Amino acid sequence: MNPNLQLPSSFSLYVHLPWCKAKCPYCDFNSHVADSIPAERYLAALIADLDRELPRIWGRRVQSVFIGGGTPSLFPPKIIDHLLSEIRARLHPLPGLEITLEANPGAIEAASFRAFRETGVTRLSLGVQSFNDRFLQRLGRIHDAAAARHAVELAIAAEFESLNLDLIFALPGQNLDAARADLQIALDYAPPHLSLYRLTLESGTPFAAHPPENLPNDDQAADMEDALRRQIHEAGLSRYEISAHALPGHRCEHNRNYWLYGDYLGIGAGAHGKITGPDGIWRSRKPSRPESYMCDALGNTETIGHHEPVLPADRPFEFMLNALRLTDGFPIAHFQARTGLPWLVVQPQVRRAEREGLLTIAGETLRPTALGLNFYNDLCARFVP
Repeated sequence: MNPNLQLPSSFSLYVHLPWCKAKCPYCDFNSHVADSIPAERYLAALIADLDRELPRIWGRRVQSVFIGGGTPSLFPPKIIDHLLSEIRARLHPLPGLEITLEANPGAIEAASFRAFRETGVTRLSLGVQSFNDRFLQRLGRIHDAAAARHAVELAIAAEFESLNLDLIFALPGQNLDAARADLQIALDYAPPHLSLYRLTLESGTPFAAHPPENLPNDDQAADMEDALRRQIHEAGLSRYEISAHALPGHRCEHNRNYWLYGDYLGIGAGAHGKITGPDGIWRSRKPSRPESYMCDALGNTETIGHHEPVLPADRPFEFMLNALRLTDGFPIAHFQARTGLPWLVVQPQVRRAEREGLLTIAGETLRPTALGLNFYNDLCARFVP
């Protein structure tokens, strides 16, 4: 191993469960609509996938597990319980293991929240997106405002250690007052974590092909975002990442591991991973189609999906693309340890971004400015190889 490239102490597991009841027109995630879910077969594939990956991470202890999708809460609690038992037996979790499960309102699985809590899930991430019927319909969501409220109340009653609510703003026909009212409903539930995203028209989605009418323009969306961030701050939640806000002790450790360029294993259809080893940094991705993934995992295939090295020339951009999302920034030494590269390789770009007011350096710590967070894509573009 490059002596400057250090094995990250942090290690996480991502599990992708790819099915949804319906595909939202703005969503570009690897999700698939199915009348029935082959839960038992998919569980067997996940375990087989994990077993094949174990030699790459043997002896490392897992600090967080994130079960994402899709809509993972469509899976029966007994399947999630079995999955977590198999993970614990193989990965030797650290004390205080954070286990996140994503869920959506508007389906009968909301009644299973307490059962998921009993499986060991510590953190629920609830994709509410809006508490307004008009905006939910325009987003193509299958739930209404009443279902959103009911799901939040059930999640609170289940007593997870932490709860995240996802909200989207700059919706078709939404003005500032409507956005503030939507956010206030969420804040009235006093969630310990809240993620706020601007609606974006992702390539390949129906919204990109046929944009909805009456979308706020860039200036309107920027004003809306500034007001909403202030409203969240006034409610006592601190912004620690571009889209994430939390009370003390409730930051998502799994996502922070991504942003700090830590190592993580990805299992499931379309899952990605990043692992540091004696021969450098490697990325992996699994087949996106669930049936192809299950056939590979349950067949005689030695390696599932594709593995490729992260070349030294690509590491600065990869690192910055993640770490510059964090409001606290990162120590310069962290860049060197995670990439195996000297700070000199990015110093010209850093100095340029500093002159432009996008970055600031205090001692040995680099962090994005408020302007840098607002123009995050432009900031990261400075480091494209």
